[in-house]
Amino acid sequence: MTSANDALILDLVQWVAQRPRPYDEVMEAWRTSCPRLTIWEDAVERKLLRREIQAGKGAMVRITPSGLAFLSASGRDVAIHEAN
Repeated sequence: MTSANDALILDLVQWVAQRPRPYDEVMEAWRTSCPRLTIWEDAVERKLLRREIQAGKGAMVRITPSGLAFLSASGRDVAIHEAN
């Protein structure tokens, strides 16, 4: 891990890996106005998570292949459930 925020970024990525999450739910749980805690922004910038529009569900957040590699390199196993 390279930054002070990596532990929190890892928690966020692991949480999303469990199942795709509605964007609003992610923002409610992880967005902050603190300039030192840019967890959501850092995860997206590193391409660990992506936001996409899904028909009938709206904006959803999903883990990326880079996010899966990040979890694996960190030694975290996650059962991934892909909801359609």
